[in-house]
Amino acid sequence: MAQQTGIIPLVGTLNGINFYYLHGKPIARRAGGGFTRKRIKTKASMERVRENANEFGHCSAVNKTFRSALVPFYRGYTFTHFHSRLMGLFTRIKALDTINKRGKRLVAEGIGQAQGLQLLEQFSYTPACKVGQVLPFEFGITTTDYTLTISDFNIAQVGFADGATHMALTYGVLDFDFEHLNYALHLAPPLVLDRSYAGSTVTLEPTTLPSGLGTALCVLGVRFYQEVDGALYVLNAKDSVGIAVLKCL
Repeated sequence: MAQQTGIIPLVGTLNGINFYYLHGKPIARRAGGGFTRKRIKTKASMERVRENANEFGHCSAVNKTFRSALVPFYRGYTFTHFHSRLMGLFTRIKALDTINKRGKRLVAEGIGQAQGLQLLEQFSYTPACKVGQVLPFEFGITTTDYTLTISDFNIAQVGFADGATHMALTYGVLDFDFEHLNYALHLAPPLVLDRSYAGSTVTLEPTTLPSGLGTALCVLGVRFYQEVDGALYVLNAKDSVGIAVLKCL
């Protein structure tokens, strides 16, 4: 690779030489030195590229299925960069796999580590609407029937989105098999609260229970609505939809 000299820098290929700009500087190099599909598949020096590609494809498949499983919590809403952010999460979890060699590491093996479950719980799924900040209360989940209880509830402390008159809580247990990418979602009846709600405890109980398909993820979703002429209209501002994995069992 060499820097071009001359009054008029060239761009393109001429006599087997590629002319282009790199970081604002005109560069010339011999054509044919880049990646090709054959070189990536066969050259020993491309082994790391092949390993990364295999693991990226695996994480992408997990990502796609996981996002589909969460749709009931954000149906009708499109998150910005949701796919890429979840790719970062599953890439970190995959890296926890100590069983398989590089290039064949699996998210399922990373989930089997305590740190993998912590990453699922601590990940900020909706940074613009953090459930823990919207609902600054204690969350209790029973290990027998997965009932969620929000103690010391005070509607005045809820972080309502601008213009919202009502809040809907969707709670469910996502039984997710990270190995075979199967899942079942066990939802509680949704709960809609307005700003005048006077209760001090909120309880959400799934109508069905996980059967041990995979890892049980207790997921809580928050959405805000505005009442107009007696009808509720969902708000689609970025701070109006929140998702959190409260606990992994």
